[in-house]
Formats: sequence, structure tokens, C-alpha cells
Amino acid sequence: MDSQTKAEPMRVLVTGGSGLVGKAIEHVVKQEGGCLEGEQWTFLSSKEANLVDLQQTRAVFEKYRPTHVIHLAAKVGGLYLHMKENLHFLRDNLRINDNVLQTSHERGVTKVVSCLSSCIFPDKTTYPIDESMIHNGPPHDSNFGYSHAKRMIDIQNRGYFAQHGRHYTAVIPTNVYGPYDNFNFENGHVLSALMHKTYAAKKEGTPLQVWGSGTPRRQFIYSLDVARLFLWVLREYDEIDPIILSGESNMVCVCVCFDTSKSDGQMKKTASNAKLRRYLPDFTFTPLSEGIKKTCDWFVNNYDIART
Repeated sequence: MDSQTKAEPMRVLVTGGSGLVGKAIEHVVKQEGGCLEGEQWTFLSSKEANLVDLQQTRAVFEKYRPTHVIHLAAKVGGLYLHMKENLHFLRDNLRINDNVLQTSHERGVTKVVSCLSSCIFPDKTTYPIDESMIHNGPPHDSNFGYSHAKRMIDIQNRGYFAQHGRHYTAVIPTNVYGPYDNFNFENGHVLSALMHKTYAAKKEGTPLQVWGSGTPRRQFIYSLDVARLFLWVLREYDEIDPIILSGESNMVCVCVCFDTSKSDGQMKKTASNAKLRRYLPDFTFTPLSEGIKKTCDWFVNNYDIART
């Protein structure tokens, strides 16, 4: 542990604190004993600061004076929105990430843990993908803007360590799902959008139609598992190189009615969790069926406030 961590309790600023992973971290911190004595945790939403703007970013760091940052904030959407607005995703995310990392450096933040995405992996590669393969070829064309912006966090982390000795790192979760996800038909991620479509089809008595061919493979990880691992990374993980957060779950979509006029996106992006297992061989992941049931129950019970 570094001297600052020993000298005073952490003041942790969580950007993107109102999103899927931010809400899960808040749950772990406030309801599972994740907050140690004396620590201050602030969960920042875009309503309080637009992190695309450098002055607003600096103002929020001045207000909360964090010693540690969990950086989740991003301009993000589903496959089809990414395909329509790749340039916007590139420019906005480059600005957000640079503002957060540079302001963290300027204010002497001890540690930053940023959230990357499995979409950063090369499209043409061998499987399973591990942390050493992130930059081995271009990402899938469908979301190249977002993917390249997220890859640059890894490059910046290396730079801040090489030039300034900063311990800024990143995690790469596979497809995250859980309460507070975006359940929008067009802009939500695959599991959340499928849950909403199934809910609507059942309610209206209409056939369930799924976009794409149903052949892509995805790995899923429950948001509360991601949150628990984020706290471990923040407190214990000392590498600058990123670490993949992946459970054991894979899913192939089986459905009667597919709309094959819609894109599948990347066919698969199977990631290895061997590095994580070397550190945490006994970590227990939430089974996919259990996590889906919990998420479906949350969605039905909170439909009025869910992002639809």
C-alpha cells in the first residue's frame, strides 16, 4: 500500500455513478460493507458535471478532492447507435477520458481504475483473448470509435506511469448486465434489450422478434460481481496493465423469430479470465440463470424508473 492510503482514508470519486456499474458499486459500498471506516464515496452523475468539458471536470475534482477515482463515465449505446455515430463516440469519449485522467494527475490522485470494454478486442484474432492482445489489430467496424477511445485509456495509463509514476490502471469486463441497465430496444445491450422485448411481447401477446441471426456468442458478468471486483482492484491490484473481468457464463440466443436484416455485430469475443483466477482463484461468480432472474425481477418491479 502507498503512503497516502496509509496516512488517510480514501476519498473515492466514482464517475458514471448513476449507471449500471456505478449503481452496483454503490450497492456493494453501502449495503455489503464495502466502505471502510472513514472513507468517503461520491457517486457522480452526468447531471452534476459534463465530463466532456474540462472546466466542469476540474470543478468537480476541486469540490470533492478525491484521492482515488473509479472512472466509469462514457458516452455509450447499443450496437446500432454505435454504427450510426462512431465519430461522436470517438470524440466524446476521448475528451472524457483525457479530462478525467489529466485532472486526476494534476490533483495528485493516488489511483485511477478505469472501465474498458470487451469491444476493444481485435476483430480478427485467436481465442480466448487475453490482456496482452488488446492492440493486436483493429476492433470490429461496428463500434470502432468507442473501441479506439477506450483502448487509448490503456495507452494513457502506461504514459502516466512511465512519465509520472502514476498508478492508473483499468479493468475489462465482458458483457455486464444487471439492475439499472439500459433496457431500451435500440440502444440497450443485448440481455437488457431482450428482457424488455420479452416483457413487451408477453404483455401485448405479440411474437418475440430478435435482431440478428442468433449465432453470435457472448460472455456475461453480473453487475454486482463486477462491483465487488472493482473494489478489489482499487484496493489490491497493483499492475498498470489492465485485467479482464469475466465469469464462466456464455450464452447462445435461441429464439423462433430472428430479423436477419439487422447486424449481428462481432460474432464472438471470448475472453480469458486466467489472470483474474491467478489473483482470485476462489472468487464465486453469480450463475447466469440467477443473475438473469434477479435482473428480470428488478426490471418488472422498477419498470417506471428503468431506462427504457
